[in-house]
Amino acid sequence: MGNLPRLQGVEKMKSRIGLWMLIVVLFASFALPSNTFASTGDQGINEKLGLPIVVYGEALSPSQKAEVTDLLEVNQHEQVDEFTVNGQDLANYIGGNPNSNMYSSVKIIHQDNGAGLNIDIVTPANITQVTKEMYTNALLTAGVENADVLVASSVKVSGHSALTGIYKAYDAKGVKLDEERMKVASDELDIATDIAEEEGIDRDKISELLTEIKKQIAEQDPATREEIEQIVQEQIQSLNIELSEEERQRLIDLFEQMRNLNIDFDQVRNQLDDLTGNIQDLINDDGFWNNLRNAIQDFFKSLSNFISSLFN
Repeated sequence: MGNLPRLQGVEKMKSRIGLWMLIVVLFASFALPSNTFASTGDQGINEKLGLPIVVYGEALSPSQKAEVTDLLEVNQHEQVDEFTVNGQDLANYIGGNPNSNMYSSVKIIHQDNGAGLNIDIVTPANITQVTKEMYTNALLTAGVENADVLVASSVKVSGHSALTGIYKAYDAKGVKLDEERMKVASDELDIATDIAEEEGIDRDKISELLTEIKKQIAEQDPATREEIEQIVQEQIQSLNIELSEEERQRLIDLFEQMRNLNIDFDQVRNQLDDLTGNIQDLINDDGFWNNLRNAIQDFFKSLSNFISSLFN
């Protein structure tokens, strides 16, 4: 009888443990982020907007190409236009190395005006430097709008060359993007990833900075380099980002190029506002998941301590 209270206590604690574990599982299942990108399956042929376009990296082996075909859900369309992108395309479109091996592949589905630009990185573990927000920003700079764009790679790559595949897809279909804007968009992507890598700044934070600068350019319509410099500096300070003078000047040079090209970001202001919201959600999600991970670690640490106490 002397052990009865102890056994009852153990049973009560087991019930509590079971309840807590159930709560953790349910909470995680509801909190896990869902992919809201529109399904591309079994859509048939859109005679108004044309066929989906798939561009494969030339360096893919046959087995890798088959894998990418599955990842991009190519076979779920009745018909697609297929192209291959190579190092010479990289040189032609953005002045890259013509000897580069191209692995990144893309699928583009044109949408009606007003649909916006939607990016989905199908293989995020293999696109190591570029985020979908970075792609969105760069493609808006290049003049790409109203499309669903899927990016995939069967091997780990930085992700920069995917832009070339997208440019080639538009070119092959007779849609001429401005060459200078394409080059500036590529520079934007390079600067964004360089700052993230070299300055150790979160990639979402860099995307937010680029987006806010564009929004201010759309609002203020700067007429001089000095006004561009002021906008860049104000947004750096507003977001509490610390940059070296070299990187700050690179940003100023970048947006001065955009000003000289008369890129009208006011035309895509709604898209930029949406991008800001998405980035802020990502930043908030990072904090949420850190807190959840810490809570789960604390829970299992307490559980381990309790189980150990049962045998002492």
